[in-house]
Amino acid sequence: MESQIKHIHLQLVSKQTTCTALVQEKLDLLKQNTHNTVNSLLDTTALDLAKKVDAKIANGEEIGLLEGIPFGIKDVYMVQGTYTTASSDLLKKYKSAYTATAIQKLLDAGAIPLVKENCDSFGHGSSSENTIFGAVKNANNPNLVSGGSSGGSAVNVAKDYTVFSIGGDTGGSVRQPAGYNNIYGLKPSYGRISRYGLMAYASSTDCVGPLAKSIEDIRIVLNIMSGKDVKDQTSYASQEIAEDSVTNSSTIKTIGYFKNFINSDAINDDVKTAFLSTIEKIKAKGIAVKELDFFEADTLVSTYYTLAMAETASNLSRLDGTNYGNRIEDKNLKETYAVTRSENFSEETKRRIVGGNQVLSQGFSDAIYLKGLALRDQISESFDKDFKEVDIILSPVTPASPPKIGDSLKDPLAMYLSDAYTVGFSLAQVPTLTIPKGTVTGLQISAAKKNDEKVLQFANFLNDIL
Repeated sequence: MESQIKHIHLQLVSKQTTCTALVQEKLDLLKQNTHNTVNSLLDTTALDLAKKVDAKIANGEEIGLLEGIPFGIKDVYMVQGTYTTASSDLLKKYKSAYTATAIQKLLDAGAIPLVKENCDSFGHGSSSENTIFGAVKNANNPNLVSGGSSGGSAVNVAKDYTVFSIGGDTGGSVRQPAGYNNIYGLKPSYGRISRYGLMAYASSTDCVGPLAKSIEDIRIVLNIMSGKDVKDQTSYASQEIAEDSVTNSSTIKTIGYFKNFINSDAINDDVKTAFLSTIEKIKAKGIAVKELDFFEADTLVSTYYTLAMAETASNLSRLDGTNYGNRIEDKNLKETYAVTRSENFSEETKRRIVGGNQVLSQGFSDAIYLKGLALRDQISESFDKDFKEVDIILSPVTPASPPKIGDSLKDPLAMYLSDAYTVGFSLAQVPTLTIPKGTVTGLQISAAKKNDEKVLQFANFLNDIL
């Protein structure tokens, strides 16, 4: 299968290029780019690591597949000694004291980190406009949003500034920007990759996710990052996905799609037509297709944001300028806390904290938060039932194409509704992959929990027929 990682690896071992030259080329592109994808460059570290790879090759030593491969890191991951800002004023001068498990595994495999990438502040957004570093511009049309919250990561991959990037997906934050920029983006099964060192947004749905230009590169990076971590009790041991298995989709006999997604008034006619055309092509290959009933989009969005806001209110309560962050002194401790959080959090982050505290407060938690938890269980049970009938669920990534920069900031509700087709899969904690085919913002492929291999298999099948 096509793979940038393997292509570059062969160039390095055959001495067609040097790792130093490769890294310098990517750093130059990142410095010159006008898409606002960069929060900070790791140029000194990257060039030092590249020289070590070149020395190994010169000495005739074998290098690993990921050794010397340049990649990007969404700026919500701890990388020891680097600025980890979450694109926020509060943490703009914060340096990580340790490295996230997923990132450390990539470093141990020899991959070279180039950049901490721009994103919505604390992951709060669907457009990568909610950031102190300026809105990330779409890779294909700079007048449009890049998607969020991993917009910088998606654009860097799409523009070949990085070979792959590591984003974070809570309610669609890898899959949606992947769709908006026509690349691959995976939200793996919840727990397959350790969340340790990923700045928490909503802990029950946060996932570490790779973005790349091919299914094979997604597979390679996923295998490296996966595994049980004693520092994350929600993580689990998983089997490596073999390349040969991804090319074999013979076990996939039936797929399904949610008819209310396709019959919704919110879906763009072009997206709907393209999706139904894809369904007909799948049927023509002898695969059975079933229409499935599912929760309405507004129920999914309401459930997701109720729980996500509650969790982020709890997770961000630690950020008050006392232990870390940009502290602003006032007349007393209470006022210092208030002004520090008021001045340093973005409007969107404050909106989510206030909403989260509201649904957790006395008199509201029973009526709203506990109902949200019950609905999440029902959504998960619905997926369990559906995956007894079908092997794969296929859906559009978004109901419409990316909006113009500025539009989402004027209408936060419209921004929330753009997540209507992604949040359900997050609540159910199932593996879901965006592929850049089938509609203007791609297709979303999902399988039952811990069936990440099946998702990649069907993605490879669709690559062959679309």
